[in-house]
Amino acid sequence: MDDAKTRTRRHILEAAADILEREGAEGVSTRSVAAAAGIRAASLYQLFGDKEGLLAALAIQAFDHYLADKHTIAPTADPVEDMRRGWDAHVNFGLGHPAAYLLMFGTDRPGRWPPAADEAHNLLLKFLDRVAAAGRLRVPPALAAHLCQAAATGVTLSLIATPAPDRDLKISAKMRETVVGSLITDPPPDPDPGLASRALALDAALSTADEPLPLRPAETALLRDWLQQLAG
Repeated sequence: MDDAKTRTRRHILEAAADILEREGAEGVSTRSVAAAAGIRAASLYQLFGDKEGLLAALAIQAFDHYLADKHTIAPTADPVEDMRRGWDAHVNFGLGHPAAYLLMFGTDRPGRWPPAADEAHNLLLKFLDRVAAAGRLRVPPALAAHLCQAAATGVTLSLIATPAPDRDLKISAKMRETVVGSLITDPPPDPDPGLASRALALDAALSTADEPLPLRPAETALLRDWLQQLAG
């Protein structure tokens, strides 16, 4: 595509995106976009084919913006906390760009996803691979990714459908923690806590045991004395 066509295409998409945000997908027509862009409808048809082609191009552009936001989330030392940050970024994008989000995730065309949608899914998988590498994931990353995406998309679409004055963002936080809690395990124990820590743990277990120990009182006292010396 030559420079002139590239500029025209970008100009048309900017005009279409503006209409999309103000009026939703229903307001995006070849006539309205051509008028807003100040071009002939024939030029739009040459570049996008029809309204469906224009909406598909808008969805691709929206996914590009979504990915740009996602790439600003720098990984930290806590992959589970990064999951939470990724969830919040997803929901915030949807609430900030509701019409574009509906075009991206509220599609009635199953299987027709732009390449950027696959890239977004792969980015989520990378986050979850880090969680799995830390020994914190209960299910395979691929399944966890589908569950996270389904839950985050559902709650975002629900919030978009709720009038802004009535929205309760605590719903998103509650859903996020429910999903994270179902997918994540507690941090694994220190692989080598050391002899002192193990002695302290056993001494504590002896003092709180519900059942009688198979030891005579003198033996129990001696054992606990040894444990305390080891914990020293």
